[in-house]
Amino acid sequence: MGRLGKVLLGLVVVGAVIAAVLYFMRERIALGLMAGVIERNLSADPLGELVDGLHVGLCGAGAPLPDPSRGGPCALVIAKQGDARHVFAVDAGSAGVRTMAQMQLPPAAIDGVLLTHFHSDHIDGLGELAMQRWVNRTATSPLPVHGPEGVERVVNGFNEAYAQDFVYRTAHHGDDIAPASGAGMTAVPFPEPADGEAAVVFDEDGLTITAFKVDHTPVSPAVGYLITYMGRSLVISGDTVKSDNLTRFAKDADLLLHEALSPQLVGLITEAARKAGQANIEKITIDILDYHTYPVQAAEIAQEAGVGMLVFHHIVPALPLAALEGPFMEDVADAYDGPVAIAADGDFWSLPAGSDAITYSDRL
Repeated sequence: MGRLGKVLLGLVVVGAVIAAVLYFMRERIALGLMAGVIERNLSADPLGELVDGLHVGLCGAGAPLPDPSRGGPCALVIAKQGDARHVFAVDAGSAGVRTMAQMQLPPAAIDGVLLTHFHSDHIDGLGELAMQRWVNRTATSPLPVHGPEGVERVVNGFNEAYAQDFVYRTAHHGDDIAPASGAGMTAVPFPEPADGEAAVVFDEDGLTITAFKVDHTPVSPAVGYLITYMGRSLVISGDTVKSDNLTRFAKDADLLLHEALSPQLVGLITEAARKAGQANIEKITIDILDYHTYPVQAAEIAQEAGVGMLVFHHIVPALPLAALEGPFMEDVADAYDGPVAIAADGDFWSLPAGSDAITYSDRL
C-alpha cells in the first residue's frame, strides 16, 4: 500500500473511532446540549432584544379547520420603549400559549387578553394561557380579560372549570410560587360601541387600545382593535364581513391584520361534502361564506384605508400546499397595491418607533 493509501486508511480509522465515541456518548452529549439550551432560554430576555416600537406576533393564524401551519386565532401585541413594556394577547385559540413559548415570547409577560368575540376557536385556549401566565409570573392578581359585554360569562366559566386546578397547584407549590390570589382570570367588560364610535380599552404610557364594532352576524357582540404606540399603528379585524366601520378605523394604519376566507377553496369542501353525502358539512361550509371577509374584499379595505401592509390571518380553509396560496390570493394584487402576506404561526412583524419601516421575522 502506498503512502497516500496509508494516509487515507488512517483517516478512515480515525473517523470511525470518532463516530463510535460520539455514538456511545450520544446520550451524555444530548443531555449537555439540552442543559445549555434550557439555561439560555431561562436566562434570556427576548422582549429586551426588540427595538422600541410596536410589534405583533402570530401565535395562531388559523381557524377551526385543522391546519398543520396554523393554530387557533391568537396574536401577541408588544409595545416596548426601553425597559417599559406592555404585552397583550388578542384572542386565545387552542395551542396559542405553547406556540408563544416556542416563539420565545414568554406567557409570563402578558398583561391582559383582548377578545374580539366569543366563538369557541377564539377562546378555547384561555384556561391554559391564564394558568401558564399565573405560575410562570408568580402572579398575585388574576389575568385581566378585556372584551365586550358577555366576557364575564366566558371568564366565570373558565374559572369554574379550573377551580380544582387552582387548589392543586397552590397546595403543591406553595402560595409563594403559585399565589392563590393570582389564579384564573378577571373580566373587564366594555359596551359594544356603535358604528363610528370607539371604546377605549386601555390607555397608559402612550399605548392606546381602541375597540370598534365589526359585523359577524349572527355573532354579537363582535369587535376589532386599533392599537397605537409611539407613532405606529396596528389594526386587528376580528371576524367580520367587509366592514365600512373597520375601514374607517384602519385609516392610514401601518399594518392591517385581517381575517380571510377563500370562497373558491371552501367551495371545494362544499362540493366534496355533497358528493360524500355529508349534508352537515355541506351546510356549514355554505353558512360560513356569509360572515367572513374574502381576501379581495380585505384588499379593497386596505386600499381604501391606505394601510401600509396587509396581513391575512384566521385563514379559511387550511392551505396545506404552497401552490394553494395563488388561488387564495385571487385578485388581491389588483385591489391593493401594497405588500401582502398570508400569515402562519411564528410570523412576527416589528414597527420601529420613528420610522415607517415594517420588518419581518419567523420566530419558529
